[in-house]
Amino acid sequence: MSEATIDTHDLGEKIVKVLKTIFDPEIPVDIYELGLIYDVFVNEDQEVKILMTLTTPNCPVAETLPVEVEEKVKSINEVKDAEVEITFDPPWTQELMSEEAKLELGFL
Repeated sequence: MSEATIDTHDLGEKIVKVLKTIFDPEIPVDIYELGLIYDVFVNEDQEVKILMTLTTPNCPVAETLPVEVEEKVKSINEVKDAEVEITFDPPWTQELMSEEAKLELGFL
């Protein structure tokens, strides 16, 4: 592996750490554990694309949450650019939450 090759796995882990600092304002669990992050793509140019959803289409943070995700991911030194795409396909359900989130919210 040359010096110029970026370790996308390491960068992916850094991105997940950042995502775990972002919380849904109505639920005391971070967006990653809630299952709102569907996918994180990192290309060789260190550009990140995040496919995420919201708990509901009329979520009160529909305008601000994607911007917060984008800005926090862009703040990682190795990330050159970040883009967030919102999707409601498939729609979010409680089944997407991690065991940790379900436990935190009393669903287990």
